[in-house]
Amino acid sequence: MKIVIVDDERLAREELRGLLSEHPAFEIVGEAANVTEALKLLPRLRPDLLFLDIEMPGRTGFDLLAALPPPHPQLIFVTAFDAFALRAFEVNALDYLMKPVHPQRLASALAKVRDRLEKTSAANPADDDAPSSPLREDDYVFVREGDRTWFIPVRSLRLVEAEGNHTRLHFGNEKPLLYRTLGSMEARLPSALFLRANRSQLVNLSCIESVDPWFSGSVKVRLRGGSEVEFSRRQAQLFRDRTSL
Repeated sequence: MKIVIVDDERLAREELRGLLSEHPAFEIVGEAANVTEALKLLPRLRPDLLFLDIEMPGRTGFDLLAALPPPHPQLIFVTAFDAFALRAFEVNALDYLMKPVHPQRLASALAKVRDRLEKTSAANPADDDAPSSPLREDDYVFVREGDRTWFIPVRSLRLVEAEGNHTRLHFGNEKPLLYRTLGSMEARLPSALFLRANRSQLVNLSCIESVDPWFSGSVKVRLRGGSEVEFSRRQAQLFRDRTSL
């Protein structure tokens, strides 16, 4: 889970960074010392969790939340003042930590984050076409099929195939089946890397090893790993437009 810390005190950020290092499931991807820096950082990094100070020079943590475009990350306030606790929970904060942060209180707050995630997943097991933030080429994704799990880079997905209301992912030697439609996958995957080949397949352009002309203006491509995919005539033209000098 990706974390950004926003706090004007360098020592407070260092302390929190040290405490979070004991929780390897959470990764700090950025820090900001004020609201202006945070507003530049957050839309680019799209963290899952925000640790936010309240009293900062210029603008407060509440000002940041008011100016931040949705969707907002999960939120934990970290502050030296207890006067803002009620207002913090009015903006749906998961927890309110007082400085200096105690390791056990931090562990408890992170447990709430995991619990919120699990409850959301359990309440919406089939809500796989709900809008999600687009992925980037250098992002990693969590994939689960039954009892098996993978944490893989987006660019390692070479082929995504529709099977009814499911999609099958191809990466390495694995082919897990997910309860997601191909349309939802296409909306989530980076368009600079993936292109629809036909009604039922998305192809990672960086995984194409060879291209051959096919019937009626279509083309057939061979991917790393040996898979062959036929681009429809319309999509073949898009493919040529995207990849021609």
